[in-house]
Amino acid sequence: MVNLEQRLHEYKEQKKFRGKGQLAVMLHITRLAAEHSLPLDATSLRTQKKGQVAGLSKSRIQTILKDHGIERILAEEGGRTSRGSLGNAADYVDFLNALYADGCADLPAIEAWWADRVRDYFCGKPFTLKFDPSKSLRAIVEDLLAQAAKRQKDNPGTTYAGTVLQHLVGAKLDLILPEEKRPAHHGASVADASTARTGDFVFDESVVHVTTASTEALLRKCKDNLDAGLHPIIVTIAESQPGLVSNAKTFKIDGRIDIIEAEQFIATNLMEWSHFAGNAQRTEIRRLIARYNEIVNEVETDPSLLIEM
Repeated sequence: MVNLEQRLHEYKEQKKFRGKGQLAVMLHITRLAAEHSLPLDATSLRTQKKGQVAGLSKSRIQTILKDHGIERILAEEGGRTSRGSLGNAADYVDFLNALYADGCADLPAIEAWWADRVRDYFCGKPFTLKFDPSKSLRAIVEDLLAQAAKRQKDNPGTTYAGTVLQHLVGAKLDLILPEEKRPAHHGASVADASTARTGDFVFDESVVHVTTASTEALLRKCKDNLDAGLHPIIVTIAESQPGLVSNAKTFKIDGRIDIIEAEQFIATNLMEWSHFAGNAQRTEIRRLIARYNEIVNEVETDPSLLIEM
């Protein structure tokens, strides 16, 4: 007999259930089955007046997700008004009843499996850059990096913040340099902090390190760069810059390395490319993001690292 997880996966792929409304329906019906036991009667799912799925709401879904340690809001309407929700609910009831008939309807395991798909959904969404002319370019870049930091916090063990920053810096370098001078790009799994590479971006006499954290390992690498006759440049987020400056003094390499705030490092070029004209800034940001997405597609396997504008 095909195991439960495989049957769930095949069902999801066959029905193409990937949207937030569809996932909400699956969670609601699974919990409903646990509350009322299987087999369920699909005709009992419809509300009397509105033709919607009975009991399906934002609060219902958030309660279920909270039981699985998920605090983020999946859908404001909880899938209640999504087109096709009633049909999806009835179809899923038939699927659960079939599992029950086969003796493999482990409802807690099924609910946990759908909760994991919600986690996949949150991780799989591209980042969004919102161009607001009333905001500074630095604030726009800062907001993008904050999205990556939040996603990393929501998914412990991931490196979204550092990866996004690395490829944004890489995109900026590609746009300011002639093609023959462009540095090599590497995926997040081969970041220079954990490998023998000299740095994230290596040039003839300089080496660029991109980081979101102040670490002694990075400062030791910078010291090695100096010993090898290279000039180290650290590009880091604003909150990590003071720590790196302080640690550089401890390693007695302050004054010999550049420690640059990433948000301003990127924003300054955007200002220059647009010739400080506000109406040209959107075009330059699009150019930066387009190159960033090209790099991600070249060296990463996770499409959620892409940026929409």
